[in-house]
Amino acid sequence: MTFYRWLFALVILLPFALPRLPRQWATLRAHWKIMLLLGAIGIGSHNALAYLGLNYTTATNGVILNSFVPVMIVAMSWIFLRERLSAIQLGGVATSLAGVLTILSGGSLAALAAFRLNAGDLLVILSMAMWSIYTICLRWRPPGLDMITFLFALACVGEAVMLPFYVGETAFGRPMVWTWANGGALFAVGLFSSVLAYIVWNRGVEQVGAPVAGLFVHLMPVFGIVLAWLVLDEKLAPYHLAGIALILTGIAITSRKASSTSPAAPD
Repeated sequence: MTFYRWLFALVILLPFALPRLPRQWATLRAHWKIMLLLGAIGIGSHNALAYLGLNYTTATNGVILNSFVPVMIVAMSWIFLRERLSAIQLGGVATSLAGVLTILSGGSLAALAAFRLNAGDLLVILSMAMWSIYTICLRWRPPGLDMITFLFALACVGEAVMLPFYVGETAFGRPMVWTWANGGALFAVGLFSSVLAYIVWNRGVEQVGAPVAGLFVHLMPVFGIVLAWLVLDEKLAPYHLAGIALILTGIAITSRKASSTSPAAPD
């Protein structure tokens, strides 16, 4: 899935990136080390480890673990870059995390206490670490390199990293089964979850910094609940509303504080 989602992404990006490559090739060559790092961890290993881990754990466990991405980004930014949030911002992160856990546990402490790690969870945690490192390292995106060329180059690196694993998985009896539904799903993931999502995420991190940007990962369960309510006619429970309120409050506290202290990065 990782290989094909980024293959579709490359096809989508190619007509936009190709005219830009000749004039930005020198920049790519000069910064090849950071491009290799970002492509390997943010495109290749992050996605593949998440998909692999979800084969061996539940979707609920995956979402619970994913909710700790903002905490991991804040911790890594402090340990390695000496970046730290204010006490108010840390309170916002804690409030938002409490909202996610309220939703996922159904408002039950017993449900959280019953959470146990397994091998799949460890792979998901490793995937989260890769994403956190990728987000932090975006501060070293080559200056003057436009976002389309940047993402296209990262996707090329990610595909090269994934190719031997894809070949091995296919050779050992787990080939891709092509149907119209599978192809359509992969195209949608390539367009929305790869091209558009990565462009706006990269830009967002550039504007507000990694610790604040990471907090917006907590909106994933909010979107899931609202879409399930609108599209699938699922019921909204009181704990859903309480969790959403906590998440939005935490994001508002942290992002408002950040907007007054962090100037926008140049394009």
